[in-house]
Amino acid sequence: MPAPRDQREPLNRERVLRAGVELADERGLERLSMRELGRVLGVEAMSLYHHVANKDDLLDGMVDLVIGEIDAPAADADWKDAMRRRANSARAAFARHPWAVRLVDTRASVGPARLRYFEAMIASLRRAGFSPGLTVDALSTLDGFVYGFGLHRLHVAEADLPDDVAMAEALAQWLPTAEYPYLNELIVDHVLPGGYDETASFSFGLDLILDGLEARLADTEA
Repeated sequence: MPAPRDQREPLNRERVLRAGVELADERGLERLSMRELGRVLGVEAMSLYHHVANKDDLLDGMVDLVIGEIDAPAADADWKDAMRRRANSARAAFARHPWAVRLVDTRASVGPARLRYFEAMIASLRRAGFSPGLTVDALSTLDGFVYGFGLHRLHVAEADLPDDVAMAEALAQWLPTAEYPYLNELIVDHVLPGGYDETASFSFGLDLILDGLEARLADTEA
Protein backbone atom coordinates (compact mmCIF):
# COMPACT_ATOMS: atom_id res chain seq x y z
CA MET A 1 0.00 0.00 0.00
CA PRO A 2 1.32 3.49 -0.75
CA ALA A 3 2.83 4.99 2.39
CA PRO A 4 1.06 8.04 3.90
CA ARG A 5 2.82 11.17 2.71
CA ASP A 6 4.36 13.85 4.93
CA GLN A 7 1.36 16.13 5.58
CA ARG A 8 3.55 19.20 5.10
CA GLU A 9 4.27 18.19 1.53
CA PRO A 10 1.93 20.07 -0.82
CA LEU A 11 -0.44 17.98 -2.85
CA ASN A 12 -0.78 18.29 -6.63
CA ARG A 13 -2.72 16.56 -9.37
CA GLU A 14 0.08 14.22 -10.43
CA ARG A 15 0.63 12.97 -6.88
CA VAL A 16 -3.08 12.29 -6.50
CA LEU A 17 -3.24 10.41 -9.81
CA ARG A 18 -0.13 8.34 -9.13
CA ALA A 19 -1.40 7.42 -5.69
CA GLY A 20 -4.66 6.34 -7.34
CA VAL A 21 -2.77 4.14 -9.79
CA GLU A 22 -0.76 2.54 -6.98
CA LEU A 23 -3.89 1.91 -4.93
CA ALA A 24 -5.73 0.36 -7.89
CA ASP A 25 -2.68 -1.78 -8.73
CA GLU A 26 -2.56 -3.15 -5.19
CA ARG A 27 -6.24 -3.55 -4.34
CA GLY A 28 -8.17 -3.40 -7.60
CA LEU A 29 -10.37 -0.68 -8.99
CA GLU A 30 -13.38 -1.67 -6.91
CA ARG A 31 -11.50 -0.76 -3.71
CA LEU A 32 -10.53 2.69 -4.94
CA SER A 33 -12.48 5.47 -3.24
CA MET A 34 -11.80 9.13 -2.62
CA ARG A 35 -11.89 8.50 1.13
CA GLU A 36 -9.30 5.71 0.94
CA LEU A 37 -7.13 7.68 -1.44
CA GLY A 38 -7.21 10.62 0.95
CA ARG A 39 -6.23 8.34 3.82
CA VAL A 40 -3.26 7.00 1.86
CA LEU A 41 -2.15 10.55 1.06
CA GLY A 42 -2.67 11.70 4.63
CA VAL A 43 -5.42 14.23 3.86
CA GLU A 44 -9.18 14.51 4.12
CA ALA A 45 -11.01 13.27 1.04
CA MET A 46 -12.36 16.76 0.39
CA SER A 47 -8.80 18.03 -0.11
CA LEU A 48 -8.51 15.86 -3.21
CA TYR A 49 -11.16 17.91 -4.99
CA HIS A 50 -8.73 20.80 -5.29
CA HIS A 51 -6.79 18.60 -7.76
CA VAL A 52 -9.42 16.33 -9.36
CA ALA A 53 -12.96 17.42 -10.08
CA ASN A 54 -14.55 14.10 -9.08
CA LYS A 55 -13.92 10.36 -9.27
CA ASP A 56 -14.48 10.33 -13.03
CA ASP A 57 -11.75 12.93 -13.42
CA LEU A 58 -9.52 10.81 -11.19
CA LEU A 59 -10.09 7.72 -13.33
CA ASP A 60 -9.53 9.67 -16.56
CA GLY A 61 -6.22 10.95 -15.23
CA MET A 62 -5.15 7.50 -14.03
CA VAL A 63 -5.85 5.99 -17.45
CA ASP A 64 -3.85 8.77 -19.07
CA LEU A 65 -0.86 7.94 -16.85
CA VAL A 66 -1.01 4.29 -17.90
CA ILE A 67 -1.32 5.19 -21.58
CA GLY A 68 1.74 7.40 -21.12
CA GLU A 69 3.75 4.27 -20.29
CA ILE A 70 3.07 2.72 -23.71
CA ASP A 71 5.65 3.16 -26.47
CA ALA A 72 3.93 5.22 -29.15
CA PRO A 73 5.24 4.92 -32.73
CA ALA A 74 8.19 7.16 -33.51
CA ALA A 75 7.89 9.42 -36.54
CA ASP A 76 10.68 7.67 -38.45
CA ALA A 77 9.85 4.08 -37.47
CA ASP A 78 8.70 1.39 -39.88
CA TRP A 79 4.96 1.02 -39.32
CA LYS A 80 5.09 -2.74 -38.77
CA ASP A 81 7.93 -2.54 -36.26
CA ALA A 82 6.22 0.39 -34.55
CA MET A 83 2.90 -1.44 -34.20
CA ARG A 84 4.62 -4.55 -32.88
CA ARG A 85 6.54 -2.54 -30.31
CA ARG A 86 3.42 -0.60 -29.37
CA ALA A 87 1.39 -3.79 -28.89
CA ASN A 88 4.05 -5.45 -26.74
CA SER A 89 4.47 -2.28 -24.70
CA ALA A 90 0.69 -2.02 -24.17
CA ARG A 91 0.53 -5.65 -23.08
CA ALA A 92 3.28 -4.98 -20.54
CA ALA A 93 1.53 -1.84 -19.26
CA PHE A 94 -1.73 -3.73 -18.76
CA ALA A 95 0.16 -6.48 -16.94
CA ARG A 96 1.45 -3.84 -14.53
CA HIS A 97 -1.96 -2.18 -14.23
CA PRO A 98 -4.59 -4.88 -14.95
CA TRP A 99 -7.53 -2.66 -13.98
CA ALA A 100 -6.70 -0.17 -16.74
CA VAL A 101 -7.69 -2.48 -19.59
CA ARG A 102 -11.34 -2.15 -18.51
CA LEU A 103 -11.21 1.63 -18.70
CA VAL A 104 -8.96 2.52 -21.61
CA ASP A 105 -11.71 2.51 -24.23
CA THR A 106 -14.63 3.48 -22.00
CA ARG A 107 -13.61 6.90 -20.67
CA ALA A 108 -15.39 9.76 -22.39
CA SER A 109 -12.69 12.28 -21.54
CA VAL A 110 -9.42 11.97 -23.45
CA GLY A 111 -6.27 13.28 -21.77
CA PRO A 112 -3.12 14.63 -23.39
CA ALA A 113 -1.21 11.33 -23.23
CA ARG A 114 -4.04 9.49 -24.99
CA LEU A 115 -4.28 12.20 -27.65
CA ARG A 116 -0.54 11.98 -28.37
CA TYR A 117 -0.80 8.19 -28.39
CA PHE A 118 -3.69 8.15 -30.88
CA GLU A 119 -2.05 10.76 -33.10
CA ALA A 120 1.23 8.84 -33.23
CA MET A 121 -0.47 5.56 -34.16
CA ILE A 122 -2.65 7.15 -36.84
CA ALA A 123 0.29 9.08 -38.26
CA SER A 124 2.43 5.95 -38.46
CA LEU A 125 -0.15 4.09 -40.53
CA ARG A 126 -1.12 7.04 -42.71
CA ARG A 127 2.52 7.78 -43.56
CA ALA A 128 2.91 4.11 -44.53
CA GLY A 129 0.12 4.45 -47.09
CA PHE A 130 -2.90 3.20 -45.15
CA SER A 131 -6.12 4.93 -46.17
CA PRO A 132 -8.20 6.54 -43.40
CA GLY A 133 -10.63 3.62 -43.53
CA LEU A 134 -7.92 0.96 -43.44
CA THR A 135 -6.25 2.84 -40.59
CA VAL A 136 -9.43 2.62 -38.53
CA ASP A 137 -9.77 -1.09 -39.27
CA ALA A 138 -6.11 -1.75 -38.47
CA LEU A 139 -6.21 0.03 -35.12
CA SER A 140 -9.53 -1.55 -34.18
CA THR A 141 -8.18 -5.03 -34.91
CA LEU A 142 -4.87 -4.46 -33.12
CA ASP A 143 -6.50 -2.90 -30.07
CA GLY A 144 -9.12 -5.63 -29.86
CA PHE A 145 -6.35 -8.22 -29.81
CA VAL A 146 -4.21 -6.41 -27.21
CA TYR A 147 -7.14 -5.53 -24.94
CA GLY A 148 -8.50 -9.06 -25.26
CA PHE A 149 -5.27 -10.48 -23.91
CA GLY A 150 -5.33 -7.97 -21.08
CA LEU A 151 -8.91 -8.81 -20.15
CA HIS A 152 -8.17 -12.54 -20.24
CA ARG A 153 -5.25 -12.03 -17.86
CA LEU A 154 -7.44 -9.95 -15.55
CA HIS A 155 -10.29 -12.48 -15.51
CA VAL A 156 -7.92 -15.36 -14.77
CA ALA A 157 -6.32 -13.40 -11.93
CA GLU A 158 -9.72 -12.49 -10.46
CA ALA A 159 -10.88 -16.11 -10.64
CA ASP A 160 -7.74 -17.20 -8.73
CA LEU A 161 -7.33 -20.26 -10.94
CA PRO A 162 -4.45 -22.74 -10.62
CA ASP A 163 -1.68 -22.54 -13.20
CA ASP A 164 -2.05 -24.11 -16.64
CA VAL A 165 -0.11 -27.28 -15.87
CA ALA A 166 -2.08 -27.95 -12.67
CA MET A 167 -5.38 -27.43 -14.52
CA ALA A 168 -4.24 -29.69 -17.36
CA GLU A 169 -3.15 -32.42 -14.94
CA ALA A 170 -6.51 -32.33 -13.18
CA LEU A 171 -8.40 -32.44 -16.48
CA ALA A 172 -6.27 -35.30 -17.83
CA GLN A 173 -7.14 -37.49 -14.85
CA TRP A 174 -10.82 -37.78 -15.72
CA LEU A 175 -11.03 -36.79 -19.41
CA PRO A 176 -12.35 -39.71 -21.51
CA THR A 177 -9.57 -40.04 -24.09
CA ALA A 178 -11.63 -41.94 -26.64
CA GLU A 179 -14.37 -39.31 -26.55
CA TYR A 180 -12.04 -36.29 -26.68
CA PRO A 181 -8.92 -37.44 -28.54
CA TYR A 182 -7.82 -34.06 -29.85
CA LEU A 183 -8.30 -32.29 -26.52
CA ASN A 184 -6.31 -35.03 -24.82
CA GLU A 185 -3.57 -34.74 -27.43
CA LEU A 186 -3.33 -31.00 -26.83
CA ILE A 187 -3.09 -31.46 -23.07
CA VAL A 188 -0.53 -34.26 -23.15
CA ASP A 189 1.68 -33.01 -25.99
CA HIS A 190 1.46 -29.26 -25.57
CA VAL A 191 0.28 -28.08 -22.15
CA LEU A 192 1.76 -30.64 -19.77
CA PRO A 193 5.35 -30.47 -21.08
CA GLY A 194 5.72 -26.77 -20.33
CA GLY A 195 2.41 -25.02 -19.83
CA TYR A 196 0.77 -22.35 -21.92
CA ASP A 197 3.27 -19.81 -23.24
CA GLU A 198 1.31 -16.57 -23.22
CA THR A 199 4.15 -14.54 -24.75
CA ALA A 200 4.56 -16.93 -27.66
CA SER A 201 0.81 -17.02 -28.24
CA PHE A 202 0.61 -13.23 -28.18
CA SER A 203 3.48 -12.94 -30.68
CA PHE A 204 1.87 -15.52 -32.96
CA GLY A 205 -1.45 -13.69 -33.07
CA LEU A 206 0.19 -10.29 -33.45
CA ASP A 207 2.29 -11.50 -36.38
CA LEU A 208 -0.82 -12.86 -38.09
CA ILE A 209 -2.55 -9.50 -37.77
CA LEU A 210 0.45 -7.47 -38.93
CA ASP A 211 1.13 -9.80 -41.87
CA GLY A 212 -2.53 -9.58 -42.86
CA LEU A 213 -2.46 -5.78 -42.69
CA GLU A 214 0.73 -5.72 -44.75
CA ALA A 215 -0.95 -7.87 -47.42
CA ARG A 216 -4.05 -5.67 -47.40
CA LEU A 217 -1.90 -2.55 -47.77
CA ALA A 218 -0.09 -4.13 -50.72
CA ASP A 219 -3.44 -4.89 -52.37
CA THR A 220 -4.56 -1.27 -52.07
CA GLU A 221 -1.30 -0.06 -53.59
CA ALA A 222 -1.36 -2.51 -56.51
